[in-house]
Amino acid sequence: MNNDRQFEQRKVDFETLKSEEVKFKNDTQFIEIARKKAKTDDGENEFVSISRGYFTPQGERRFRRSVAIPSDAGVVEGVANALKNMMSE
Repeated sequence: MNNDRQFEQRKVDFETLKSEEVKFKNDTQFIEIARKKAKTDDGENEFVSISRGYFTPQGERRFRRSVAIPSDAGVVEGVANALKNMMSE
């Protein structure tokens, strides 16, 4: 008997509801903060993503890595405060 879990692969569609971009390193890289919605056959889930990326020589955006934060005001406020605290002495 095989006890390994088998997961069904499900289609997930992402919708960007709102986004802001912070460019750095001579405008060759960026951080995108976005509010997104993931949609599956089972329902929807909103979250905030913080993604880092770069611009190709042709000006196209490419993403390197991302982190998703629950779309909960308390969690988002806590992350924002922690980021601000990292910059204070």
